[in-house]
Amino acid sequence: MTPRTSPFTAVLRAAALTCAAALLASCASAAEGASDERLQVVTTTGMVADAVHRIAGDRVQLYSLMGPGIDPHLYKATAGDVRAIAAADLILYNGLHLEAATGEVLAEMGRRTHTVAIAESIPVDRRMATVAFGGSYDPHVWFDVSLWSMAVRAAGNALAEADSANASYYLRQTDDYVRELGLLHEWVGEQVLAVPEERRVLITAHDAFGYFGRAYGVQVEGLQGISTATEAGAADVRRLANLIAARGVPSVFVETSIPRRTIEAVRAAARALGADVVIGEPLYSDALGTSGTAEGTYVGMIRHNVRAIVEGLGPVAGA
Repeated sequence: MTPRTSPFTAVLRAAALTCAAALLASCASAAEGASDERLQVVTTTGMVADAVHRIAGDRVQLYSLMGPGIDPHLYKATAGDVRAIAAADLILYNGLHLEAATGEVLAEMGRRTHTVAIAESIPVDRRMATVAFGGSYDPHVWFDVSLWSMAVRAAGNALAEADSANASYYLRQTDDYVRELGLLHEWVGEQVLAVPEERRVLITAHDAFGYFGRAYGVQVEGLQGISTATEAGAADVRRLANLIAARGVPSVFVETSIPRRTIEAVRAAARALGADVVIGEPLYSDALGTSGTAEGTYVGMIRHNVRAIVEGLGPVAGA
């Protein structure tokens, strides 16, 4: 579903970008002369922040804009966020329009601060284009672990370039982490094979799992579009309910950053058609779990999601 934007909304959005850029410039002037021995790094999503943490550890001062449960499609910067951005030595974000207007502001910051959209390092022929996202590429690249490895590599290279004194350390850490992600990619593929092929249908509230489906052989259907700024209608609910009834899909899923009500309507419509479908364990999509938990890391988040999906779609007990 293509988001609809009125001329009035477009004008307001442009004005907001102008004001945000002006505020950042003002804060940047105030931040001139500030000193800190460690590299000041600002990231957007938890996935990007986790990559920096794995690569750099405490050798950088890391400020992440978006914590657990924050939807990057709808995120609005706070005054504290703006100050952190203005003081940054390096800004790393996903890109591919994931962060919406915030991403455009960060791109503008590239004129004065080293700024890298790490997902945009992925070759164009490996990205998924989608009409439903205004013809742009699907930004949820982290659900194909092999693609996220490329983004991690871009983050490591950016850190090495911005902090040459620690460059060799960052590059070694990046190599180690990329090797770990290679093993994770293989593990995901092996786990999905446990689900009978006819049951590999992943229905979620938000269409964020396209790369997962392409990489690991799963049909993915979302109620909302690529961006959570879109709204699902009655036709979308009926389409998914009919699919559930026709394919005997045992579980549907909702993401931690999406209200549960968005999938409840699908479940109710499917049950009205005689389909015994349940809502599976919540999945993490655009945000990691709580800091300090396994799901608060990228690797832990992927493992949680895969286990939840396999358990929800796997063979019926006793079959």
